[in-house]
Amino acid sequence: MQILLTTLNAKYIHINLAIRLLYQLNIDKKGLAWKEFTIKEPKEYIADFCKDFDVIAFSCYIWNISQTLEVATLIKKLNPNIKILLGGPEVSYDYADIILKKEVDFIIVGEGETPFGEFLDSYPNIEKVPSLVYKSDGKIIENPQAAMFDLLNYNNFNPYINDTPENLYNKVCYIETSRGCPYKCGFCLASLDNKVRYLPIDDIKTNLLYLMKYGRVIKFLDRTFNVKKDFTIEIFKFILEHHKPENVFQFEITADIVHPEIVQFIQDYVPKGLFRFEIGIQTVNQKANLEVSRKQNFEKTIAVIKTLENKIEMHLDLIVGLPMDYWNDIKYSIEEVFKLYPPELQLGFLKFLKGTPVRDTYKQHGYVFDQNPPYQIIESNYLSKEELHQITILEEALEIYWNKKRTLHTLKYISLHYSIFDFLLGLGNHFKNTKHFHQYALVDVYDIILDYVELYYTNDPVVKQLIAIDYYLQHKVKPKILYRNEYEMSDKIKLIDKFKLNHHKYRFVIMPINFDFQLWESNNIISKGVHDIIIQYTGTNKASVIKIQLENA
Repeated sequence: MQILLTTLNAKYIHINLAIRLLYQLNIDKKGLAWKEFTIKEPKEYIADFCKDFDVIAFSCYIWNISQTLEVATLIKKLNPNIKILLGGPEVSYDYADIILKKEVDFIIVGEGETPFGEFLDSYPNIEKVPSLVYKSDGKIIENPQAAMFDLLNYNNFNPYINDTPENLYNKVCYIETSRGCPYKCGFCLASLDNKVRYLPIDDIKTNLLYLMKYGRVIKFLDRTFNVKKDFTIEIFKFILEHHKPENVFQFEITADIVHPEIVQFIQDYVPKGLFRFEIGIQTVNQKANLEVSRKQNFEKTIAVIKTLENKIEMHLDLIVGLPMDYWNDIKYSIEEVFKLYPPELQLGFLKFLKGTPVRDTYKQHGYVFDQNPPYQIIESNYLSKEELHQITILEEALEIYWNKKRTLHTLKYISLHYSIFDFLLGLGNHFKNTKHFHQYALVDVYDIILDYVELYYTNDPVVKQLIAIDYYLQHKVKPKILYRNEYEMSDKIKLIDKFKLNHHKYRFVIMPINFDFQLWESNNIISKGVHDIIIQYTGTNKASVIKIQLENA
Protein backbone atom coordinates (compact mmCIF):
# COMPACT_ATOMS: atom_id res chain seq x y z
CA MET A 1 0.00 0.00 0.00
CA GLN A 2 1.25 3.45 -0.95
CA ILE A 3 0.02 6.13 1.46
CA LEU A 4 0.82 9.84 1.43
CA LEU A 5 0.74 12.06 4.52
CA THR A 6 0.13 15.61 3.39
CA THR A 7 -1.43 19.00 4.10
CA LEU A 8 -2.04 22.38 2.51
CA ASN A 9 -0.22 25.01 4.57
CA ALA A 10 -1.48 28.58 4.65
CA LYS A 11 1.93 29.95 3.58
CA TYR A 12 5.23 28.64 2.29
CA ILE A 13 7.03 29.63 5.50
CA HIS A 14 4.71 27.47 7.61
CA ILE A 15 5.50 23.91 8.62
CA ASN A 16 3.06 21.17 9.56
CA LEU A 17 4.33 19.41 12.67
CA ALA A 18 1.52 16.81 12.76
CA ILE A 19 2.43 15.00 9.54
CA ARG A 20 6.09 14.97 10.56
CA LEU A 21 5.22 13.35 13.87
CA LEU A 22 3.04 10.71 12.21
CA TYR A 23 5.59 9.97 9.53
CA GLN A 24 8.48 9.57 11.94
CA LEU A 25 6.38 7.39 14.27
CA ASN A 26 5.61 5.07 11.35
CA ILE A 27 8.74 5.41 9.27
CA ASP A 28 9.27 1.66 9.31
CA LYS A 29 5.94 1.08 7.53
CA LYS A 30 6.49 0.24 3.88
CA GLY A 31 4.98 2.60 1.31
CA LEU A 32 4.55 5.62 3.60
CA ALA A 33 5.56 9.04 2.22
CA TRP A 34 4.98 12.67 3.18
CA LYS A 35 4.83 16.02 1.39
CA GLU A 36 3.56 19.54 2.07
CA PHE A 37 1.74 21.91 -0.26
CA THR A 38 0.26 25.38 0.20
CA ILE A 39 -3.30 26.56 -0.35
CA LYS A 40 -2.07 28.85 -3.15
CA GLU A 41 -0.59 26.07 -5.28
CA PRO A 42 -2.69 24.96 -8.26
CA LYS A 43 -5.12 22.30 -7.06
CA GLU A 44 -4.66 20.39 -10.31
CA TYR A 45 -0.92 20.08 -9.60
CA ILE A 46 -1.56 18.77 -6.08
CA ALA A 47 -4.14 16.26 -7.31
CA ASP A 48 -1.83 15.05 -10.07
CA PHE A 49 0.96 14.47 -7.54
CA CYS A 50 -1.39 12.44 -5.32
CA LYS A 51 -3.23 10.37 -7.91
CA ASP A 52 -0.96 7.29 -7.90
CA PHE A 53 -1.12 6.60 -4.15
CA ASP A 54 -3.60 4.20 -2.58
CA VAL A 55 -4.48 6.44 0.37
CA ILE A 56 -4.05 10.19 0.82
CA ALA A 57 -4.09 11.36 4.46
CA PHE A 58 -4.76 15.10 4.82
CA SER A 59 -4.15 17.19 7.94
CA CYS A 60 -7.12 19.57 8.13
CA TYR A 61 -7.62 23.01 9.73
CA ILE A 62 -10.05 25.89 9.26
CA TRP A 63 -7.64 27.61 6.87
CA ASN A 64 -7.34 24.64 4.49
CA ILE A 65 -10.45 22.44 4.75
CA SER A 66 -12.24 24.00 1.78
CA GLN A 67 -9.18 23.70 -0.46
CA THR A 68 -8.49 20.18 0.83
CA LEU A 69 -11.97 18.98 -0.13
CA GLU A 70 -11.59 20.54 -3.58
CA VAL A 71 -8.29 18.71 -4.05
CA ALA A 72 -9.87 15.46 -2.81
CA THR A 73 -12.61 15.80 -5.43
CA LEU A 74 -10.02 16.27 -8.18
CA ILE A 75 -8.02 13.27 -6.93
CA LYS A 76 -11.12 11.06 -7.07
CA LYS A 77 -11.74 12.15 -10.66
CA LEU A 78 -8.20 11.17 -11.62
CA ASN A 79 -8.30 7.90 -9.67
CA PRO A 80 -11.72 6.74 -8.38
CA ASN A 81 -10.09 3.87 -6.44
CA ILE A 82 -7.99 6.13 -4.23
CA LYS A 83 -9.06 6.52 -0.59
CA ILE A 84 -9.12 9.87 1.23
CA LEU A 85 -8.39 9.95 4.97
CA LEU A 86 -8.83 13.21 6.88
CA GLY A 87 -7.54 14.14 10.33
CA GLY A 88 -6.89 17.24 12.40
CA PRO A 89 -8.92 19.67 14.51
CA GLU A 90 -11.27 20.78 11.73
CA VAL A 91 -12.67 17.25 11.25
CA SER A 92 -12.54 16.03 14.85
CA TYR A 93 -15.90 17.59 15.82
CA ASP A 94 -19.26 17.85 14.05
CA TYR A 95 -17.88 15.73 11.26
CA ALA A 96 -21.12 14.16 9.96
CA ASP A 97 -21.40 16.53 7.01
CA ILE A 98 -17.76 15.89 6.07
CA ILE A 99 -17.80 12.08 6.20
CA LEU A 100 -20.96 11.99 4.09
CA LYS A 101 -19.16 13.70 1.22
CA LYS A 102 -18.42 11.26 -1.60
CA GLU A 103 -14.82 12.41 -1.84
CA VAL A 104 -14.10 11.47 1.82
CA ASP A 105 -13.67 7.85 2.91
CA PHE A 106 -12.27 8.02 6.46
CA ILE A 107 -11.80 10.50 9.30
CA ILE A 108 -9.53 10.13 12.32
CA VAL A 109 -10.89 12.22 15.19
CA GLY A 110 -8.73 13.63 17.99
CA GLU A 111 -5.07 12.82 18.46
CA GLY A 112 -3.79 10.87 15.49
CA GLU A 113 -0.78 8.97 16.77
CA THR A 114 -2.48 5.75 17.91
CA PRO A 115 -5.28 5.47 15.31
CA PHE A 116 -3.08 6.34 12.35
CA GLY A 117 -0.55 3.67 13.30
CA GLU A 118 -3.30 1.08 13.67
CA PHE A 119 -4.86 2.19 10.38
CA LEU A 120 -1.58 1.48 8.61
CA ASP A 121 -1.27 -1.92 10.30
CA SER A 122 -4.88 -2.97 9.64
CA TYR A 123 -5.86 -1.51 6.28
CA PRO A 124 -8.08 -2.48 4.54
CA ASN A 125 -9.58 -4.13 7.64
CA ILE A 126 -10.40 -0.93 9.50
CA GLU A 127 -13.33 -2.09 11.66
CA LYS A 128 -11.25 -2.07 14.85
CA VAL A 129 -9.13 1.03 14.22
CA PRO A 130 -9.85 3.34 17.18
CA SER A 131 -11.09 6.92 16.64
CA LEU A 132 -11.93 6.12 13.01
CA VAL A 133 -15.12 7.35 11.35
CA TYR A 134 -16.24 5.89 8.01
CA LYS A 135 -19.30 4.91 5.95
CA SER A 136 -20.80 1.46 5.58
CA ASP A 137 -23.99 0.79 3.60
CA GLY A 138 -24.85 4.48 3.76
CA LYS A 139 -24.48 4.63 7.54
CA ILE A 140 -21.85 6.52 9.55
CA ILE A 141 -19.73 4.19 11.66
CA GLU A 142 -17.86 5.66 14.64
CA ASN A 143 -15.29 3.36 16.18
CA PRO A 144 -14.53 3.74 19.91
CA GLN A 145 -12.06 6.47 20.86
CA ALA A 146 -8.38 5.60 21.22
CA ALA A 147 -6.77 5.89 24.63
CA MET A 148 -4.92 9.17 25.16
CA PHE A 149 -1.50 8.97 23.57
CA ASP A 150 1.37 8.84 26.05
CA LEU A 151 3.72 11.69 25.10
CA LEU A 152 6.58 9.86 26.79
CA ASN A 153 6.60 7.72 23.62
CA TYR A 154 8.34 10.70 22.02
CA ASN A 155 11.64 9.49 23.43
CA ASN A 156 14.74 9.84 21.23
CA PHE A 157 12.45 11.37 18.62
CA ASN A 158 13.13 14.20 16.17
CA PRO A 159 10.18 15.08 13.88
CA TYR A 160 12.44 17.22 11.67
CA ILE A 161 15.05 14.57 10.97
CA ASN A 162 13.54 13.89 7.51
CA ASP A 163 13.65 17.55 6.43
CA THR A 164 16.50 18.91 4.36
CA PRO A 165 18.23 20.89 7.15
CA GLU A 166 18.98 23.90 4.95
CA ASN A 167 15.27 24.34 4.22
CA LEU A 168 14.44 25.01 7.86
CA TYR A 169 16.18 28.38 8.07
CA ASN A 170 13.54 30.35 6.18
CA LYS A 171 10.57 28.56 7.76
CA VAL A 172 8.74 29.00 11.05
CA CYS A 173 9.82 25.88 12.94
CA TYR A 174 7.24 24.64 15.44
CA ILE A 175 7.97 22.71 18.59
CA GLU A 176 5.61 21.44 21.26
CA THR A 177 6.66 20.78 24.82
CA SER A 178 3.19 20.04 26.15
CA ARG A 179 -0.41 19.45 25.14
CA GLY A 180 -3.56 20.67 26.81
CA CYS A 181 -4.44 23.90 28.59
CA PRO A 182 -5.53 24.49 32.20
CA TYR A 183 -8.09 27.11 31.13
CA LYS A 184 -11.59 26.69 29.74
CA CYS A 185 -12.05 29.65 27.40
CA GLY A 186 -15.27 28.96 25.52
CA PHE A 187 -13.98 30.05 22.11
CA CYS A 188 -10.85 27.87 22.09
CA LEU A 189 -10.39 24.20 21.19
CA ALA A 190 -7.61 23.92 23.76
CA SER A 191 -10.28 24.32 26.44
CA LEU A 192 -11.49 20.78 25.66
CA ASP A 193 -8.28 19.23 27.00
CA ASN A 194 -7.64 20.54 30.50
CA LYS A 195 -4.97 18.01 31.38
CA VAL A 196 -1.54 19.45 30.59
CA ARG A 197 0.86 16.70 29.49
CA TYR A 198 4.56 17.21 28.84
CA LEU A 199 6.92 15.59 26.37
CA PRO A 200 10.21 14.12 27.63
CA ILE A 201 12.41 17.02 28.71
CA ASP A 202 15.60 15.55 27.24
CA ASP A 203 13.96 15.21 23.83
CA ILE A 204 12.60 18.75 24.02
CA LYS A 205 16.16 19.98 24.54
CA THR A 206 17.62 17.75 21.82
CA ASN A 207 15.06 18.96 19.29
CA LEU A 208 15.60 22.56 20.36
CA LEU A 209 19.33 22.14 19.71
CA TYR A 210 18.56 20.81 16.25
CA LEU A 211 16.20 23.67 15.40
CA MET A 212 18.57 26.27 16.81
CA LYS A 213 21.32 24.87 14.60
CA TYR A 214 19.37 24.78 11.34
CA GLY A 215 16.36 27.05 11.88
CA ARG A 216 15.93 30.70 12.72
CA VAL A 217 12.40 31.40 14.02
CA ILE A 218 11.23 28.77 16.52
CA LYS A 219 7.64 28.89 17.72
CA PHE A 220 6.41 26.95 20.74
CA LEU A 221 2.92 25.51 20.23
CA ASP A 222 2.08 25.28 23.93
CA ARG A 223 -1.16 27.17 24.58
CA THR A 224 0.12 28.54 27.90
CA PHE A 225 3.87 28.07 28.01
CA ASN A 226 4.32 29.60 31.48
CA VAL A 227 2.01 27.23 33.40
CA LYS A 228 4.95 25.71 35.30
CA LYS A 229 7.48 28.20 36.62
CA ASP A 230 10.41 25.78 36.98
CA PHE A 231 9.88 24.26 33.54
CA THR A 232 9.66 27.70 31.93
CA ILE A 233 12.91 28.87 33.49
CA GLU A 234 14.65 25.59 32.64
CA ILE A 235 13.78 25.97 28.94
CA PHE A 236 14.75 29.64 28.98
CA LYS A 237 18.13 28.75 30.51
CA PHE A 238 18.70 26.06 27.90
CA ILE A 239 17.94 28.49 25.08
CA LEU A 240 20.30 31.10 26.51
CA GLU A 241 23.11 28.55 26.72
CA HIS A 242 22.76 27.28 23.14
CA HIS A 243 20.98 29.75 20.84
CA LYS A 244 22.58 31.34 17.78
CA PRO A 245 22.56 35.14 17.33
CA GLU A 246 19.91 35.01 14.59
CA ASN A 247 17.48 32.79 16.52
CA VAL A 248 14.12 34.18 17.65
CA PHE A 249 11.76 32.27 19.96
CA GLN A 250 7.99 32.78 20.13
CA PHE A 251 5.85 31.74 23.10
CA GLU A 252 2.15 31.99 23.89
CA ILE A 253 1.88 33.08 27.50
CA THR A 254 -0.80 34.13 29.96
CA ALA A 255 0.56 37.40 31.30
CA ASP A 256 -1.34 37.76 34.56
CA ILE A 257 0.04 34.45 35.91
CA VAL A 258 3.68 35.02 35.01
CA HIS A 259 5.60 34.14 38.15
CA PRO A 260 7.78 36.92 39.63
CA GLU A 261 10.82 34.62 39.34
CA ILE A 262 10.24 34.35 35.59
CA VAL A 263 10.01 38.13 35.33
CA GLN A 264 13.23 38.55 37.29
CA PHE A 265 15.01 35.89 35.25
CA ILE A 266 14.11 37.67 32.02
CA GLN A 267 15.28 41.02 33.36
CA ASP A 268 18.55 39.56 34.61
CA TYR A 269 19.55 37.29 31.73
CA VAL A 270 17.45 37.47 28.55
CA PRO A 271 18.87 39.77 25.85
CA LYS A 272 16.50 42.16 24.11
CA GLY A 273 14.83 40.77 21.00
CA LEU A 274 15.49 37.07 21.62
CA PHE A 275 11.96 36.26 22.82
CA ARG A 276 8.54 37.18 21.45
CA PHE A 277 5.48 36.76 23.64
CA GLU A 278 2.00 36.31 22.17
CA ILE A 279 -0.54 37.39 24.78
CA GLY A 280 -4.24 36.87 24.26
CA ILE A 281 -5.93 39.68 26.16
CA GLN A 282 -9.11 39.19 24.07
CA THR A 283 -11.20 41.74 26.03
CA VAL A 284 -10.94 44.06 29.02
CA ASN A 285 -14.64 43.56 29.76
CA GLN A 286 -14.93 41.22 32.74
CA LYS A 287 -18.58 40.40 31.98
CA ALA A 288 -17.53 39.08 28.60
CA ASN A 289 -14.63 37.16 30.14
CA LEU A 290 -16.91 35.46 32.65
CA GLU A 291 -19.44 34.60 29.96
CA VAL A 292 -16.82 32.49 28.15
CA SER A 293 -15.33 31.02 31.37
CA ARG A 294 -12.22 33.10 31.03
CA LYS A 295 -10.25 34.49 33.96
CA GLN A 296 -8.03 37.53 33.56
CA ASN A 297 -6.61 40.23 35.81
CA PHE A 298 -6.02 43.05 33.37
CA GLU A 299 -4.09 45.16 35.87
CA LYS A 300 -1.61 42.33 36.41
CA THR A 301 -1.41 41.82 32.66
CA ILE A 302 -0.54 45.49 32.17
CA ALA A 303 2.09 45.34 34.91
CA VAL A 304 3.82 42.32 33.37
CA ILE A 305 3.77 43.79 29.86
CA LYS A 306 5.19 47.11 31.01
CA THR A 307 7.84 45.39 33.12
CA LEU A 308 9.04 43.15 30.28
CA GLU A 309 8.58 45.36 27.22
CA ASN A 310 12.21 46.52 27.44
CA LYS A 311 13.31 42.93 26.79
CA ILE A 312 10.46 41.12 25.05
CA GLU A 313 8.68 41.88 21.79
CA MET A 314 4.96 41.71 22.62
CA HIS A 315 2.21 40.63 20.25
CA LEU A 316 -1.19 41.28 21.81
CA ASP A 317 -4.52 39.83 20.68
CA LEU A 318 -8.10 41.07 21.04
CA ILE A 319 -11.28 39.26 19.97
CA VAL A 320 -14.27 41.18 18.63
CA GLY A 321 -17.68 39.61 19.14
CA LEU A 322 -17.54 37.92 22.53
CA PRO A 323 -20.85 37.65 24.39
CA MET A 324 -21.68 40.71 26.51
CA ASP A 325 -19.12 42.78 24.57
CA TYR A 326 -20.99 45.75 23.10
CA TRP A 327 -19.61 48.49 20.79
CA ASN A 328 -18.48 50.72 23.67
CA ASP A 329 -16.88 47.76 25.46
CA ILE A 330 -14.86 46.92 22.36
CA LYS A 331 -13.90 50.56 21.93
CA TYR A 332 -12.65 50.66 25.53
CA SER A 333 -10.65 47.43 25.12
CA ILE A 334 -8.97 48.65 21.93
CA GLU A 335 -8.08 52.01 23.44
CA GLU A 336 -6.71 50.54 26.66
CA VAL A 337 -4.68 47.82 24.95
CA PHE A 338 -3.40 50.15 22.24
CA LYS A 339 -1.87 52.38 24.93
CA LEU A 340 0.43 49.47 25.78
CA TYR A 341 1.95 50.13 22.32
CA PRO A 342 2.71 46.52 21.37
CA PRO A 343 4.75 46.00 18.19
CA GLU A 344 1.72 44.13 16.90
CA LEU A 345 -1.90 44.39 18.01
CA GLN A 346 -3.96 41.67 16.38
CA LEU A 347 -7.68 42.36 16.14
CA GLY A 348 -9.50 39.08 15.50
CA PHE A 349 -13.18 38.31 15.12
CA LEU A 350 -14.96 35.61 17.07
CA LYS A 351 -14.99 32.28 15.25
CA PHE A 352 -17.34 29.44 16.09
CA LEU A 353 -14.93 26.54 15.79
CA LYS A 354 -16.40 23.07 15.72
CA GLY A 355 -16.36 21.56 19.19
CA THR A 356 -16.08 24.81 21.15
CA PRO A 357 -18.65 25.82 23.79
CA VAL A 358 -19.49 29.11 22.03
CA ARG A 359 -20.65 27.12 19.02
CA ASP A 360 -22.86 24.94 21.20
CA THR A 361 -24.53 27.92 22.90
CA TYR A 362 -24.66 30.39 19.99
CA LYS A 363 -28.45 30.69 19.99
CA GLN A 364 -28.47 32.04 23.56
CA HIS A 365 -26.71 35.19 22.40
CA GLY A 366 -28.43 35.64 19.06
CA TYR A 367 -25.28 34.79 17.13
CA VAL A 368 -25.34 34.47 13.38
CA PHE A 369 -22.11 33.17 11.91
CA ASP A 370 -20.79 32.00 8.57
CA GLN A 371 -21.47 28.29 8.15
CA ASN A 372 -18.31 27.92 6.10
CA PRO A 373 -14.76 28.09 7.47
CA PRO A 374 -13.54 30.07 9.33
CA TYR A 375 -17.07 30.31 10.86
CA GLN A 376 -16.72 34.01 11.63
CA ILE A 377 -19.37 36.05 13.44
CA ILE A 378 -21.87 37.96 11.30
CA GLU A 379 -24.01 39.53 14.02
CA SER A 380 -25.24 38.99 17.59
CA ASN A 381 -27.39 40.47 20.33
CA TYR A 382 -24.45 42.75 21.12
CA LEU A 383 -23.18 43.84 17.70
CA SER A 384 -25.07 44.52 14.49
CA LYS A 385 -23.79 43.57 11.04
CA GLU A 386 -22.94 47.21 10.36
CA GLU A 387 -21.05 47.60 13.64
CA LEU A 388 -19.00 44.51 12.88
CA HIS A 389 -18.36 45.79 9.38
CA GLN A 390 -17.12 49.10 10.75
CA ILE A 391 -14.71 47.32 13.10
CA THR A 392 -13.30 45.33 10.17
CA ILE A 393 -12.57 48.69 8.51
CA LEU A 394 -10.84 49.88 11.69
CA GLU A 395 -8.82 46.65 11.70
CA GLU A 396 -7.60 47.34 8.16
CA ALA A 397 -6.35 50.77 9.24
CA LEU A 398 -4.71 49.28 12.32
CA GLU A 399 -2.88 46.78 10.15
CA ILE A 400 -1.73 49.30 7.53
CA TYR A 401 -0.66 52.10 9.87
CA TRP A 402 0.37 50.41 13.15
CA ASN A 403 1.23 46.76 12.62
CA LYS A 404 3.18 47.57 9.47
CA LYS A 405 4.94 50.31 11.47
CA ARG A 406 4.21 53.14 9.02
CA THR A 407 2.95 55.84 11.41
CA LEU A 408 4.02 54.80 14.90
CA HIS A 409 4.67 58.31 16.20
CA THR A 410 1.46 59.69 14.73
CA LEU A 411 -0.79 57.01 16.20
CA LYS A 412 0.92 57.09 19.58
CA TYR A 413 0.31 60.85 19.71
CA ILE A 414 -3.32 60.37 18.70
CA SER A 415 -3.85 57.77 21.43
CA LEU A 416 -2.59 60.21 24.06
CA HIS A 417 -4.61 63.23 22.91
CA TYR A 418 -7.70 61.82 21.15
CA SER A 419 -9.63 58.59 20.74
CA ILE A 420 -7.46 56.13 18.80
CA PHE A 421 -10.59 54.05 18.13
CA ASP A 422 -12.40 56.97 16.51
CA PHE A 423 -9.29 58.03 14.61
CA LEU A 424 -8.61 54.56 13.13
CA LEU A 425 -12.27 54.07 12.31
CA GLY A 426 -12.46 57.38 10.47
CA LEU A 427 -9.10 56.80 8.80
CA GLY A 428 -10.14 53.32 7.68
CA ASN A 429 -13.30 54.65 6.05
CA HIS A 430 -11.36 57.49 4.42
CA PHE A 431 -8.83 54.98 3.09
CA LYS A 432 -11.60 52.70 1.78
CA ASN A 433 -13.17 55.60 -0.10
CA THR A 434 -9.80 56.51 -1.65
CA LYS A 435 -7.96 53.25 -2.34
CA HIS A 436 -8.41 49.49 -2.11
CA PHE A 437 -7.10 48.11 1.20
CA HIS A 438 -4.88 45.64 -0.61
CA GLN A 439 -3.87 47.70 -3.64
CA TYR A 440 -1.93 50.82 -2.78
CA ALA A 441 1.53 52.35 -3.00
CA LEU A 442 3.52 53.39 0.07
CA VAL A 443 3.07 57.07 -0.70
CA ASP A 444 -0.71 56.50 -0.71
CA VAL A 445 -0.50 55.54 2.97
CA TYR A 446 0.82 58.99 3.87
CA ASP A 447 -1.25 60.94 1.36
CA ILE A 448 -4.44 59.44 2.74
CA ILE A 449 -3.68 59.97 6.43
CA LEU A 450 -2.55 63.55 5.79
CA ASP A 451 -5.71 64.25 3.82
CA TYR A 452 -7.80 62.77 6.64
CA VAL A 453 -6.00 64.86 9.27
CA GLU A 454 -6.41 68.02 7.22
CA LEU A 455 -10.14 67.36 7.11
CA TYR A 456 -10.78 66.47 10.75
CA TYR A 457 -7.73 67.50 12.84
CA THR A 458 -6.88 70.74 11.10
CA ASN A 459 -6.19 72.67 14.31
CA ASP A 460 -3.41 70.36 15.49
CA PRO A 461 -0.13 71.06 13.62
CA VAL A 462 1.76 68.42 15.62
CA VAL A 463 -0.16 65.59 13.92
CA LYS A 464 0.89 66.80 10.47
CA GLN A 465 4.51 67.11 11.53
CA LEU A 466 4.51 63.59 12.99
CA ILE A 467 3.06 62.23 9.74
CA ALA A 468 5.98 63.85 7.89
CA ILE A 469 8.49 62.41 10.38
CA ASP A 470 6.94 58.94 10.11
CA TYR A 471 7.16 59.20 6.33
CA TYR A 472 10.84 60.17 6.37
CA LEU A 473 11.67 57.45 8.92
CA GLN A 474 10.10 54.75 6.77
CA HIS A 475 12.88 54.70 4.17
CA LYS A 476 16.42 53.39 3.92
CA VAL A 477 17.34 55.81 1.14
CA LYS A 478 16.41 59.47 1.30
CA PRO A 479 12.95 59.74 -0.27
CA LYS A 480 11.21 62.44 -2.21
CA ILE A 481 10.65 65.51 -0.04
CA LEU A 482 6.96 65.50 0.89
CA TYR A 483 4.61 66.76 3.60
CA ARG A 484 7.17 69.05 5.26
CA ASN A 485 10.01 70.87 3.55
CA GLU A 486 13.66 70.84 4.51
CA TYR A 487 15.72 73.94 5.18
CA GLU A 488 17.09 75.77 2.20
CA MET A 489 20.33 74.17 1.03
CA SER A 490 22.58 76.94 2.40
CA ASP A 491 21.08 76.62 5.90
CA LYS A 492 21.23 72.85 5.70
CA ILE A 493 24.94 72.92 4.80
CA LYS A 494 25.63 75.15 7.79
CA LEU A 495 23.97 72.67 10.13
CA ILE A 496 25.79 69.73 8.53
CA ASP A 497 29.11 71.52 9.10
CA LYS A 498 28.17 72.66 12.61
CA PHE A 499 27.43 69.14 13.81
CA LYS A 500 30.16 67.49 11.74
CA LEU A 501 27.75 65.20 9.92
CA ASN A 502 29.32 62.79 7.44
CA HIS A 503 27.58 63.97 4.27
CA HIS A 504 30.00 61.94 2.12
CA LYS A 505 28.74 58.65 3.56
CA TYR A 506 25.14 59.47 4.55
CA ARG A 507 22.22 61.56 3.40
CA PHE A 508 20.10 63.77 5.66
CA VAL A 509 16.70 65.38 5.94
CA ILE A 510 16.92 68.46 8.18
CA MET A 511 13.76 70.40 8.87
CA PRO A 512 12.23 72.71 11.48
CA ILE A 513 9.47 71.47 13.81
CA ASN A 514 7.71 73.23 16.66
CA PHE A 515 8.22 70.64 19.40
CA ASP A 516 11.12 68.74 20.99
CA PHE A 517 11.18 65.40 19.15
CA GLN A 518 13.72 63.82 21.46
CA LEU A 519 11.56 64.56 24.50
CA TRP A 520 8.57 63.14 22.66
CA GLU A 521 10.44 59.98 21.64
CA SER A 522 11.81 59.32 25.13
CA ASN A 523 8.87 60.41 27.33
CA ASN A 524 5.82 60.86 25.06
CA ILE A 525 5.73 64.55 25.99
CA ILE A 526 5.08 67.35 23.51
CA SER A 527 7.08 70.41 24.54
CA LYS A 528 6.25 73.28 22.21
CA GLY A 529 9.04 75.49 20.95
CA VAL A 530 11.32 76.03 17.98
CA HIS A 531 13.35 72.90 17.25
CA ASP A 532 14.99 71.08 14.41
CA ILE A 533 15.16 67.41 13.52
CA ILE A 534 17.94 65.60 11.64
CA ILE A 535 17.05 62.30 9.97
CA GLN A 536 19.95 60.19 8.69
CA TYR A 537 19.89 57.69 5.80
CA THR A 538 22.49 54.93 5.57
CA GLY A 539 21.07 53.19 2.50
CA THR A 540 20.99 49.83 4.29
CA ASN A 541 18.84 50.32 7.40
CA LYS A 542 15.72 52.38 7.99
CA ALA A 543 16.36 56.04 8.70
CA SER A 544 17.01 57.23 12.25
CA VAL A 545 16.90 60.51 14.12
CA ILE A 546 20.28 61.81 15.21
CA LYS A 547 20.23 62.47 18.93
CA ILE A 548 21.38 66.09 18.89
CA GLN A 549 19.53 68.91 20.58
CA LEU A 550 19.29 71.63 17.97
CA GLU A 551 18.18 75.22 17.93
CA ASN A 552 17.25 77.10 14.80
CA ALA A 553 20.13 78.98 13.25
